Amino acid sequence: MSDTREVRSGRPALRSARVVTEVFAPALLAAAMPVVIGVTSVSPLVDGLGWALVGALFCSAIPNAMIWWDVRRGRLTDHHIRVREQRRTPLLYGLLSVLVGLSLMIGLDAPRPVVAIVVVMFLLGVAVTAVNLVWKLSIHAAVAAGSAAVLVVAFGPALVVTAPLVALVGWSRVRLRDHTVAQVVAGTVVGVLVAVPTFLALR
Repeated sequence: MSDTREVRSGRPALRSARVVTEVFAPALLAAAMPVVIGVTSVSPLVDGLGWALVGALFCSAIPNAMIWWDVRRGRLTDHHIRVREQRRTPLLYGLLSVLVGLSLMIGLDAPRPVVAIVVVMFLLGVAVTAVNLVWKLSIHAAVAAGSAAVLVVAFGPALVVTAPLVALVGWSRVRLRDHTVAQVVAGTVVGVLVAVPTFLALR
């Protein structure tokens, strides 16, 4: 009876963890961040939004579409790619997509802030791809932490209020047993260390 009660009491937490994991998924943040930076940093607004959508296309839409295609074909277990050994190829395809988009943006003289956030996403991808060859680093934590760090750099210390959201994302990954605490902490550290100097240097 006590085991049944524990399972029932844990269900709301599991549902909350699943919601957090989906809402703050790397693909969604990779799409949202170029839009946030583009529409707030580039004038006129239509130019910022246009370039932001180009960034979102290559950083998120194309890589995520390839992942869903592989899920449907049975090559991947799920769209979060919980099995580390399955991550290498989707991550490499994602890097290639971002690199193509970045080359296009640089070649067409896209605004620096938008280019900067796309470079951040590319280097985050490089870092997590390298680590995931040997260890299951939390990509959720890396992208969430990197995104929060960029918001602080771009809009000031007030955006430190996003830090609890990063912690919430980390909690969701551990609660769902997709990552250990160490993997989440490592992802968070990698996200911040990659995002801050890169965005500061290029924005």
